[in-house]
Amino acid sequence: MENQEKKLKILITTDLYTTNTNGVVTSVQNLFDELTAKGHDVKILTISDTLHSHREGPVTYIRSVSLEKVYPNVRMPVSYRHELIQDIIDWKPDVVHSQCEFFSYQFAARISKITGAPIVHTYHTLYEQYVTSYLIPSKRFSDAMVKFLSRKRLKKVRTLIAPTQKVENTLQGYGLESPIEIVPSGISLEQHRQRLDPMTRQEKRRSLGLRDEDLVLLNLGRLGGEKNLGELIELFAQAREENENLKFLIVGDGPAREDLEKLARKLNVSQHVIFTGMVPPSEVQDYYQLGDVFVSASTSETQGLTYIEAAANGLPLLCRQDDCLADVLQEGENGYEYTSSDEFLQAIDTVMADPAWREAAARRSEQIAATFDKKAFAEAVESIYESVL
Repeated sequence: MENQEKKLKILITTDLYTTNTNGVVTSVQNLFDELTAKGHDVKILTISDTLHSHREGPVTYIRSVSLEKVYPNVRMPVSYRHELIQDIIDWKPDVVHSQCEFFSYQFAARISKITGAPIVHTYHTLYEQYVTSYLIPSKRFSDAMVKFLSRKRLKKVRTLIAPTQKVENTLQGYGLESPIEIVPSGISLEQHRQRLDPMTRQEKRRSLGLRDEDLVLLNLGRLGGEKNLGELIELFAQAREENENLKFLIVGDGPAREDLEKLARKLNVSQHVIFTGMVPPSEVQDYYQLGDVFVSASTSETQGLTYIEAAANGLPLLCRQDDCLADVLQEGENGYEYTSSDEFLQAIDTVMADPAWREAAARRSEQIAATFDKKAFAEAVESIYESVL
């Protein structure tokens, strides 16, 4: 009991801590908030978006250079021995929780080696689709490279955290030897329990060119090639041939936006596909609630926090079949999975024709999302820290 009550020094290392449209950032922020609320001393070590290293409260940013030509918005640190890193070494963390396999993992490995703090690592991203999309077109070679690098990189990790069974299965397939614990990433339900009043919702929809009678498909998140949004625009174009009141609201930004806008023009649906660009993190829940159905064609998600957020905001889900949906989407109750264009179009017809189902599905989505509360997430991670210590 005494060990359970001990307050820990916890260092979280992450490549990403600048954009709240990213699932890694959301997970790190929620973990930081909850562990801090429990009384633990938590610091974050991440990569600066400039050539300047600095510290802002508990967050340390290490100077970096852009790798834009390799992958959009990626930066590489240019110092692993900065005096600010030495400050963290002198602080002597009890445990290091790494969140990214690339650059910031080097921070984690060096600090762990010097201080003796064990490394816990959360595997957020399945890289095969990213590597194929941006670096190596050969899927066979890219898959083999990801497996090899993952094994080599993470061999000294004490415990691996997988957000879903899908990720655990993938890591076991890589041949990783560290123990694996499944811990679903939590979300801040407080933010997503806020509701727009009907008048405000109507005004916000109209400001985006949405009519009261429109049924709005919504996707929210980073616009990257691995998210497969082109497929959704093509399916939307087909669906509009039978459903003239259908609109598609795409919230977020990213490297694929220009190509997606070109595709919408090519399919003659650009006036019905609305790109909002980036929105303030504090207003994300408002944008979810402007939609009627959340749609996704991605198979690159490890958990898909946007699915959970959409459900928490009372949206039915229509998503390409993927193992990460197992605990979020209950077929026919709060949404549908599809594996073909026919299944997608049939689901759209079903959803449009039945407002009563949409209301029931909205309530069911809220119930399911409630099981992903960030407090339970932090407690599960805390117990893993205690086990490795």
